[in-house]
Amino acid sequence: MTSPPSKTDLRRSLLSTRQAIPPDQWRQQSDRLCSHLKTWLPFQQAQTVLAYFSFRQEPDLSPLFVLPKQWGFPRCVGKELTWHQWSPPESPPESPPGSNLATIYPLQTGAYGIVEPHPAAPSIHPDAVDLILVPALACDQQGYRLGYGGGFYDRLLSQPAWASKTTVGIIFQDAYLSRLPHDPWDQPLQAIGTEAGITVPQNR
Repeated sequence: MTSPPSKTDLRRSLLSTRQAIPPDQWRQQSDRLCSHLKTWLPFQQAQTVLAYFSFRQEPDLSPLFVLPKQWGFPRCVGKELTWHQWSPPESPPESPPGSNLATIYPLQTGAYGIVEPHPAAPSIHPDAVDLILVPALACDQQGYRLGYGGGFYDRLLSQPAWASKTTVGIIFQDAYLSRLPHDPWDQPLQAIGTEAGITVPQNR
């Protein structure tokens, strides 16, 4: 009997598949995903949203960043994520305080080659956060997520201050699988967002 693929094998395969998506298709799928998020009630009601800057052809959420919300983005500090406010220069006038931070605190490239906020940008406390848009290589129908292996989000979401936050795994539909291998420390997500829509996992 063939053993199921390991997390390492899955990461390699899923990343290769995602990076092979043609640019036009990647843009279209990202835009459809953003459209679904815009109409999803928890997103509409959220005032402070944590997101990410697309890396290695992750779904691109940047069309959302001009919406009048307070946006937070992660910096990798040691083995932890810290969150800082950021907004693009074209933020609308009705945006909350902290808008137009791009010109004051320019983005920089972090230790892993990922774009991240400037360390001096205003930080975001967990109490202020309504919703977390979580990047992933894949998610499954039980809400488990396959990340890149660093454990940053699992450590974050295991902390009491973060455990109750609404979390949405952000992937393309082809990476929404029936079941992923998971460990006891893996933290399931409350919802999964793809270009096909927003779904609530079976264990929720």
